[in-house]
Amino acid sequence: MQDLIDQTQEWAQLLGPNRYLQAAAIIVVFIVVGKIADLVISRVIAKLVSRSRTDIDDSLVALLHRPVFVSFVLLGLALGTDRLQLPDAPEFLTLGILKTIAIVVWYNFFRGLIQILLRALSPPATNKKMHESMLPLFNNVSKVALFALAVYFIFLAWSIDVTAWLASAGIVGLALSFAAKDTLSNLFAGVSIVADAPYKIGDFIILDTGERGMVSYIGLRSTRILTRDDVEITIPNGIIGNSKIINEAGGPSEKHRIRIPVGVAYGSDIDEVIAALASVAADHSEVCKIPEPRVRFRTFGESSLDFELLCWIDRPVNRGRMTHELNCAVYRKFQDDGIEIPFPQRDVHLHPVPEGTT
Repeated sequence: MQDLIDQTQEWAQLLGPNRYLQAAAIIVVFIVVGKIADLVISRVIAKLVSRSRTDIDDSLVALLHRPVFVSFVLLGLALGTDRLQLPDAPEFLTLGILKTIAIVVWYNFFRGLIQILLRALSPPATNKKMHESMLPLFNNVSKVALFALAVYFIFLAWSIDVTAWLASAGIVGLALSFAAKDTLSNLFAGVSIVADAPYKIGDFIILDTGERGMVSYIGLRSTRILTRDDVEITIPNGIIGNSKIINEAGGPSEKHRIRIPVGVAYGSDIDEVIAALASVAADHSEVCKIPEPRVRFRTFGESSLDFELLCWIDRPVNRGRMTHELNCAVYRKFQDDGIEIPFPQRDVHLHPVPEGTT
């Protein structure tokens, strides 16, 4: 920067001894250079990026040309002010104002850049797994961090010592972290849940405590699930983040496999039983054809031969109704085909007690 100032002053001295003329010439030159840079960005570069398939670069170019032009103008004004060799107080005031304007201009640029990036990362615009709840979080955190940096640089522009401010902020932050450790625990757990996305709104999950329901809300402090009894359960993220979660809608697809266990009497024709169970699954319109339903002979029970019908349904929410309908269909099919469903039986043998025994 000092080399630029020295070279500018040497060039300005060629115009004569009048410092006001030299300062005006410096300002005019930088305005012209800024305008040329503005035209290059807004026309030449904008025309090149318009050929791309995405509009992100177009928005970036449209956002960039104004800060570049204003920066050249402010730089020219600052060098012109330095060339005038004003007294310390007016020069300090003028340069402080110019630096503040530059900080505000670039603060607005980076704020707009963040909005462009967030729109690019939003789920409709990308195939990446970016949870919708992450966008407001990134937006708010980036705005706060950017505003804090802008204030910090404004303090530096006016030569304000920020050491005491930073020390005070650190002490206050430490005190708040101890006072709100549970809230912060839930907050950080919520961030990890949103970032890792083990489930999303609409998924059916089972907690390790046994509750099962559809995820209705994912927040930074808590997660809410709606059970099949229309009861909403709110779980703090600090707890759910350290628990085992079964996501029934997870995996490659939302299809869910249900199991229909049934026992038949010993002596039954197992091929007939397998065919009957397979036909029950094939005749139901809501049972998925892919993957194909299957029947398994599981074990020899105490009173029955134990089979299991395995089939897939489109969504976990239909599990209860489909289990009911398939159980009814299996029972009717077994009655029509004469397949016996046994029940536990016990034979009790009574022996007479000999006379004379007590």
